[in-house]
Amino acid sequence: MAKTIFTVLIDKYSERIASATEFIVDGGCKDHAHYRNVCGVIQGLNAAIMEVRDLSRNYMDEDND
Repeated sequence: MAKTIFTVLIDKYSERIASATEFIVDGGCKDHAHYRNVCGVIQGLNAAIMEVRDLSRNYMDEDND
């Protein structure tokens, strides 16, 4: 399957989520505030993935009309 801008973005965001998660698991956070900040980044990236998936569906639906 050919890569679209949507899949490229989702892949990039997913990589960043994995990196942030690994950072937390490896004990990289200096304190609770830092931990909360990294968790916020993960939440934001997950929200971005959902938006990109919605945009992708809408784009594909328009192509089918």
